[in-house]
Amino acid sequence: MERRKFTREFKLEAVKLVRDRGVTVAQAARDLGVHGTVLRRWVQECAADSQQAFPGQGQMKPDQLEIERLRREVAKLKAERDILKKAAAYFAKESL
Repeated sequence: MERRKFTREFKLEAVKLVRDRGVTVAQAARDLGVHGTVLRRWVQECAADSQQAFPGQGQMKPDQLEIERLRREVAKLKAERDILKKAAAYFAKESL
């Protein structure tokens, strides 16, 4: 059985159904054909950060993008540092 995928718009509309219209999570889940725990998780995610909720497949939230950028920068700086260490050791050997 293949896992179902829902669009961001569908999730936002489902959350609006629960939050704005006062429909219970159980009733909305039955009407939409999703499991109640899934809909509860969507409501919680949207309540935590409605602007950045449900970024989509393969897309990261801005704070995750920043962390990834910083990790790449740290890796680059470590490589540069190692090259400089090796160069310093090489030239120290030459001068002796």
